[in-house]
Order: sequence, then C-alpha cells, then structure tokens
Amino acid sequence: MFDLPTDLPADLVPLSWLLGVWEGTGVIDYAADETRLTGEFAYRASFSHDGGDYLNYSAEAWLLSPADGGDEPARTRLVAETGFWRLSRPATGQDAGPGLLPPTEPPVARTADDVEGLRNVEGGFDLEVLLAHSDGVSELYLGQARGPRIDLSTDYVARPAGAKQYTAASRMYGLVDGHLLWAWDIAALGQELGSHASARLARVD
Repeated sequence: MFDLPTDLPADLVPLSWLLGVWEGTGVIDYAADETRLTGEFAYRASFSHDGGDYLNYSAEAWLLSPADGGDEPARTRLVAETGFWRLSRPATGQDAGPGLLPPTEPPVARTADDVEGLRNVEGGFDLEVLLAHSDGVSELYLGQARGPRIDLSTDYVARPAGAKQYTAASRMYGLVDGHLLWAWDIAALGQELGSHASARLARVD
C-alpha cells in the first residue's frame, strides 16, 4: 500500500505513483556492428520530491554475470543517471529563474484546478524530463503521462566529443500490479531507434 505524501505540490499529483525507490532486474538486448549485446542487469531507480514542482530522479544499473564459486552474481557497474521530471507549463513571474534569479511576482500555491487545466487533448499531462548520464550524455525528453503510464521521446541529446555515438531514445513507464515496468529504446552506435533494455521493478521504500 502506497500512501500519498500530504505535502505533495499539486503539479506532482499526476506523477505521484512514481514516488519511492524501485529495484529489480531486466534484460539488455541490442544489436550493433553485427554484434548482439545481451545480458541481465540489476536496476535501482529513485523518485523523490523536496517541495518543488518537480520530481528528483536518480538511477543506477549493474550488469549481472555468473560469479566464480559464489551464489550471488558478479556486478559490473553500468552508466548511472540523474535528473528532474516535471509537468510542462509556461513559466510565469511566480517562478524562479533563469539561473538564480528570484520570482518577480509573489508566489501563489498552485491548486488541483490549476493542474487540471494543463490536461492535453488526449486527456493526459505533457511532461518534460531532463536527464544527465555519468558518461557525459544529457537528454531532454518530452512526452505525456496518462494515468499510470508514461511515454517519452528525446527532443534533444547532447554528448561530449569523447562519448560513444548516441542520438535518440524513447522510454515507457507503466504501473502494473504494483510493479513499475520500464522499457528504453535507443539509437546508438550507428543503429536506428530500436529495443535496448527493459525491466520490472518493485517499490522497496
């Protein structure tokens, strides 16, 4: 049973089912340069809030491989990521920024009616998700939340000169029987957008 925090900002209610720490395993399956890269991985994702109108996000993954003489599989750390999830809405004078600039108008707490006014023509809520990877890649995803399902696609990908080639991605998150189902498609290493990884996660906190 998940109890909705009583101090949750109204803008985060459509994303409230993501809150918590999720752990589980998944599979990698991606073909590149005539080589098929496959394996099982462990995954841990955290969604939290600090009173702002966004979710804090972080995730870590480890490739699992048979251990030598042990019961537990060996873990090889994979790329980690961190970022922010928020409903898409125009910034106003009541919002801080850009940079460290304070609001130019007195802040007013947003209400459930304000959030309902953000529904799109499909009945969902448009989202903006900004992620930074530990290998230097950053992504801006745009998409929508419709009930317990989220679909995202990259609007841009930025990477440093030394990073491996990676140009686009899409992600899906869904809440099914209390578990977070997650899938990530990528266009990388000269390949078009295709299936890359998926996992089934359980809330542990």
